[in-house]
Amino acid sequence: MLMVKDRDMADRTWLPKFSLVQKIIIGFSAMAFFSMAALVFSFAGLYSINKTAREIARNDLVLLRSVGQLRQSLLDQERFAGKYAILKSPEFVELFHKRESEFLKTLSQMELEKQEQGIGGIVDNYRDYRDAVRLLFQGDAGAEVRHKAAAQKVIDAVDTFGVNQQILLNVKLGQADRRENETIRWALIFSLTGFALAIGIAALFLFNISTAIDKLKRATHRIAEGDFDYDPQIAPGDEIGDLSRDFIGMANRLKVLERMNLDASPLTRLPGNIVIERVLTRRLQDGKPFAVCYADLDDMKAYNDVYGYIKGSEVIKMTGDIILEATKSLAGEDAFVGHIGGDDFVMVFEQEKVSPVCEEIIRRFGKGIVAHYRKEDLAKGAIKGTDRYGVPRVFPIMTISIAIIICSQGEYDSAVTIAQTAAEIKDFVKGKPGSNYMVNQRRKAR
Repeated sequence: MLMVKDRDMADRTWLPKFSLVQKIIIGFSAMAFFSMAALVFSFAGLYSINKTAREIARNDLVLLRSVGQLRQSLLDQERFAGKYAILKSPEFVELFHKRESEFLKTLSQMELEKQEQGIGGIVDNYRDYRDAVRLLFQGDAGAEVRHKAAAQKVIDAVDTFGVNQQILLNVKLGQADRRENETIRWALIFSLTGFALAIGIAALFLFNISTAIDKLKRATHRIAEGDFDYDPQIAPGDEIGDLSRDFIGMANRLKVLERMNLDASPLTRLPGNIVIERVLTRRLQDGKPFAVCYADLDDMKAYNDVYGYIKGSEVIKMTGDIILEATKSLAGEDAFVGHIGGDDFVMVFEQEKVSPVCEEIIRRFGKGIVAHYRKEDLAKGAIKGTDRYGVPRVFPIMTISIAIIICSQGEYDSAVTIAQTAAEIKDFVKGKPGSNYMVNQRRKAR
């Protein structure tokens, strides 16, 4: 015991002695070190999380959406190839090649933006599929079985690629979680050490950072689960606020894209009835005057009876493109264009632009519709068909009618009353020969 005690006393003589100022300096130095360490580690973690979130939003989600487009495009190609095998109509060959071009364009973009393993398998299998379909179009008797087998291989390759990308996305989310947990753990250690030296500022700073990280973590999971309306409620003004704003912007964009994809017309890709009603309701609630234009093709049924539904679909697609381009170019990017269904379209924009927009739509439609008629029908200026009652009639070259409703404050209380008024005007306009547009004259909705 005496030897141990003597040894302890000997060791203490070698301990350095510090003055009060030196101890304060050492204490503040330690505090500054741990505080700086906590600060650096926290921001490094936040930067890593921010980078991962941006990469997911800009790359992974876009890539997964492209996988879905590839699969849908291939199913469309397979459907047209199958119809050709039965009906032997060259129209299906043309439709097949359109979808083929979309598939190759999407695949090319994926190769440029994301050189991921697995795309090569899709390319190879799709090359075999195209060869098989080419033989089918050339009349090879055994090509029908081969092209179906080749199509299944492409679908399997696309699905496998999509599953792999989803796995990679889950891995990134898991890595982000681990980085967040690691950031929180070490930041707490450093900050609590600084707090032990009687400095509370470091602890408060750590609390704020930890709270923000936790909110971002919840936001990441909620958005990944499809809750696009979730707001992490992080105040702007710093990197965390910027990241929070990016999360909200990304979620809003994904929400809009999801709604548009769910409601959009598969033919024109324009928003459907759900979005149309929402736009009209929001406009009515704003209380500012606006114009609603309902466009309808005249004698569309007779055209379908004579030329077939595929040519009719091409006319509807052309009409949608004309209406969208004319409205956006003349009424501005804030103008809305929707596809009610069939040959009915709706446009919503400022009332001052009604005449130029409608006149431009009529001009473009008159110029474009002639390409969808045979020369002999154009020479006669009409086609023969039967009306909805089965009575044989002669129908003129197709025209377009547009009914315009000017919605001033208090005139209409819902999208339904606007639609009812448009139906009345549209029936009157369609009774006039040629392409026309008409603006409602009454002041109050009945």
